[in-house]
Amino acid sequence: MPGLIGKKIGMTSVFSADGKNVPCTVIEAGPCVVTQVKTVEKDGYAALQLAFGDKKEKNTTKAMQGVFKKAGTTPKAHLAEFKFDEEHNLGDVITVELFSDNDFVDVVGTSKGKGFQGVMKRHGFGGVGQATHGQDDRARKPGSIGACSYPAKVFKGMRMGGHMGSERVTTQNLKVLKVIPEHNLILVKGSVAGCNGSTVLIQK
Repeated sequence: MPGLIGKKIGMTSVFSADGKNVPCTVIEAGPCVVTQVKTVEKDGYAALQLAFGDKKEKNTTKAMQGVFKKAGTTPKAHLAEFKFDEEHNLGDVITVELFSDNDFVDVVGTSKGKGFQGVMKRHGFGGVGQATHGQDDRARKPGSIGACSYPAKVFKGMRMGGHMGSERVTTQNLKVLKVIPEHNLILVKGSVAGCNGSTVLIQK
């Protein structure tokens, strides 16, 4: 689907026409430069590779410098592929005007990393046993994770403590409340995964 690479700015709220306070996420979407045009004849599929965000030339590999030079642009930090119905040429700039008010979009982001977390935070467990009558250190523990002599193993998928967050999360069907072309901003209803300043993909 057509889309853009962007950066999450943060959250705010706007008032709707009927006076309701609607929470929304502000995203800086584009401008993105077309750095490669994939075709069915050459690559087996049709897509556009878009680039977003500036990057120092000294931190860019020689191969990627060649790609950016061919597109007639400076080195970029983020690349992603999208399928477009319209035809575009190498070096074309696609802006936030791709979207319009009341469109619906999917936003892909990387959720905030929480490190190692126990079962209460990670899976919403209620805790084990009472808080008194000799209970010592079991309040936030997971309880039984399997039988002893048979099957004598822990089954795959058992909900336990572990690494939480830092996952690719797609939030679907977010309504576009407002597009501000002069500042390359788009306001979408609701929340989007990731911390402020993180890179996101916005797809129609």
